[in-house]
Amino acid sequence: MDFLGFITLIVAGFTACAEFTSFALVHPVIRHLPQKYHIRFEQDSLKTYGLIMPILMPLSVILTVIYALFTNQIGGFELTIRFSTATMFILATVLTIKYNVPINREIQQWDADHPPTDWMEIRKRWMFFQSIRSWLLLIGFVLLCLSVSN
Repeated sequence: MDFLGFITLIVAGFTACAEFTSFALVHPVIRHLPQKYHIRFEQDSLKTYGLIMPILMPLSVILTVIYALFTNQIGGFELTIRFSTATMFILATVLTIKYNVPINREIQQWDADHPPTDWMEIRKRWMFFQSIRSWLLLIGFVLLCLSVSN
């Protein structure tokens, strides 16, 4: 395996796994918490994810695009897989910036004891986009693994 493929796997893999784990394993549990604790958990998780994901998601896009453009093996199927990988990471990042980030900024401002009356609807909208981007990232990572293994 080349160095670019190795680094791309690490960064994109961590990004995809962190987001998909949040969607599939963490959020189904916290949605059952009482309102105040649910909101506080969301606000606290935004502090950690908000530090690392603004770096890792764009870096994943950059690396997957570079990997698609500059890998030595140029062939029909391999090229399609590499560009599909980059496309998945690009789409997930665009969804994140357009939908999830504005909602995250709103949630950070909430008073957990007195949230907006529609707080659960806002969370459901965030979760809808989280589900799409989590699947895009996971599929992108699986495609990357396939590409690197060829």
